[in-house]
This record gives sequence, C-alpha cells and structure tokens, in this order.
Amino acid sequence: MKQLVLDIRRDAPPSFDNFVAGANGELVAALRATIVGESHLYLWGAPGCGRSHLLRASVAEAQAAGRPALHLAGAEAADALPDTPDALLAVDDIDRLAEPAQIALFNAFNRAGALRQTLLLTGPSAPRELALREDLRTRVGQCLIYEVQPLDDASRTAILAGQAQRRGLRIGDDVVDFLLRHGRRDLPSLLATFDALDQASLERKRPVTLPLLRELMQGGLEI
Repeated sequence: MKQLVLDIRRDAPPSFDNFVAGANGELVAALRATIVGESHLYLWGAPGCGRSHLLRASVAEAQAAGRPALHLAGAEAADALPDTPDALLAVDDIDRLAEPAQIALFNAFNRAGALRQTLLLTGPSAPRELALREDLRTRVGQCLIYEVQPLDDASRTAILAGQAQRRGLRIGDDVVDFLLRHGRRDLPSLLATFDALDQASLERKRPVTLPLLRELMQGGLEI
C-alpha cells in the first residue's frame, strides 16, 4: 500500500506524515524501530530522494517521544560527537565528514553500546562506495542498510494533484505528463516548478496550462 500525503508544504517541518513513502514502507518502519532501539541504521540514495527529510523526521519523532536526539550535517560535524547517554545521533551526508569528524564517528560507534546510543546515518551511495576511512566504512557497512527508493510516476502524479487540490488550482494531465517526461523527476524539483506555476497563474490570472508552462520556460524557468 502506498502512503500518499495530501498536504505537502515546502516549508513544513519534515515528518513521517508528510513523507511520500511509495516503495519505502519497510524503510519507514525500520526507522521508527531505530528511534526506540539501539540498532544503527544507514540509508542512502540520490540527491532529492528524501534521505535528509527522513533523518530530520526521525530526530523529531525521537524528541517527541522523550529521547535525546541530535541532527548533525556531515560538513559541519566537529572532531567530537556528543556522548549523551541513550541519545539518537543522526549524521547527514557522512561522505562530507572531514578527517577529524570521521575519527569522531568511528569513536561514537565504539562507545555506542556502553552509552546505549543509536547512530542514524545517511549518504549518497552504498557503504562500499563511500570515500571514507576504511575502518569507518567497515563500521557503516555493519549497520542496517536501506536504499531510499525513488517515487514512481503514479506517486508523483498524485502528489501534484494533491498540491493542486489544496491550492484550489486545476492542472491538466498534459502539464503533468510534460513535467514527468522532460523535467527533473525528484520531488523537490517538481514542487519548485509547481510553485512557479502557481505564482504565475495568480499574477497573470491564467489557469495552469501547458502554454503557460512553455512561456515560463522561455522566460528562464528550468524544469
């Protein structure tokens, strides 16, 4: 069963409720188990697939349940990670960790059992393809590993239809077909294009049609 979100807002805080699961139902269930457990998890996928969204959603849900939880961007991680007992430590884009931060994450793996910490990590590729220290890459490879599966066209179409319904817009099937055939297919890009169409429709007092989309593209809109 596909979980489709009826009210996706680009400014909404990331949560499991506003994530379109598609073929990722098992992954979402594993994340929810990780939030309350001690099994480390690594999820990976292409940019725009939703891995950062899922990481932040996990942190938010853990905090709501009363568990200490911290989100760290890989590029900003320091040479020491928190040693808070029972904490969920979520590190995004571990491929961007500097050398001292890689050592810090390796040390976090070593003390996680004693501190009852759980590590939740993301990256752009499977562990064996990560450009990390070998000892850290090996530890990451021992986590539960999930690839974030891309949305199918039916899910993308349902999302755009839900956006149109929420905003009181009508969007033709030809517009959606054009976007899926010729545009970037990741969800953030699709929503950005939809935002541009929505704004142009309001400003020009015209419906969202394929001619309007073509005009915006001629004016510099990249889809």
